[in-house]
Amino acid sequence: MLIDIRKLSYEHPGGTRALDCVSLQVQDGENLVLLGPNGSGKTTLLLHLNGTLRGSGSVRVTDLEINKANMPEIRRRVGIVFQNADEQLFMPTVLDDVMFGPLNLGRSAVEAEDRARRVLGEVGISGDLLRRPPYHLSAGEKRRVALAGVLAMEPRLLLLDEPTTSLDPTGQRALLDLLKELPQPKVIATHDIHFAAALSKRAAFLESGRFVADGELREIVQRFDWNPYA
Repeated sequence: MLIDIRKLSYEHPGGTRALDCVSLQVQDGENLVLLGPNGSGKTTLLLHLNGTLRGSGSVRVTDLEINKANMPEIRRRVGIVFQNADEQLFMPTVLDDVMFGPLNLGRSAVEAEDRARRVLGEVGISGDLLRRPPYHLSAGEKRRVALAGVLAMEPRLLLLDEPTTSLDPTGQRALLDLLKELPQPKVIATHDIHFAAALSKRAAFLESGRFVADGELREIVQRFDWNPYA
C-alpha cells in the first residue's frame, strides 16, 4: 500500500486541532486529490506524509512507518513541492539548487551535476537558466525548478500543495502536461478542479480537520458544489 493513515490527529502549537482522528488509504500507483476549504487541514496532512509534522496515530508511506529511524529514507522516497516555490529555492544558482539533494544522498559532485542537468532538462529548464539565481526566475520557472529538486531525489511519491498558485493559464497547462508524464503517484492539494480532474479520478474532501467524503472526484465536486465554473 502506498499510504496508510490510521486515526491521525494533530494540534498546532497554539492548541488549534488541524487533524481530528483521520484515516486514509491510497493504493500503489493511485493518484489522490485533496479538496476542502482553506484551513481544513490539507497542507497539514501533506506535511505528515513526509514526516515534517508528527501527530498522534499511525502513518505509513511506501511501506515504511513514519518514525525517527525511518526519516532519512522517508525523505528520499517522498518528495513535496510547496505552494510557495520560494520556500524550496535557496542556493546561489538553479543548478546548485537541484544538485543539493543528490549531494546530500552521498552522490559525487559529477554524479549530482549529471542528475541535476537531466531532471532540469526533463522539466524544461536548460541553457543560461541553469546559472541564474532562482529569485530571478518567473513563477512558472520556479515551480519547475522546485519540482526538479524533488525529482533529483528519485522519489516514489510526489506531494503537491496548490501547484497552480501564481501560474497563468499557459504555465498551468505546461505544468499539467509535465505532471501527466511523470510516473510517480501523486497526492495533490488544490482548489483547481479542472487541474485535479486531469490528474486523478479520486478525491477526498477535508472539512475542519476531518474527511467528510472520499470517492469519485466528479461526484464529490457536485455534492459539495466545489466547481467555481459550474
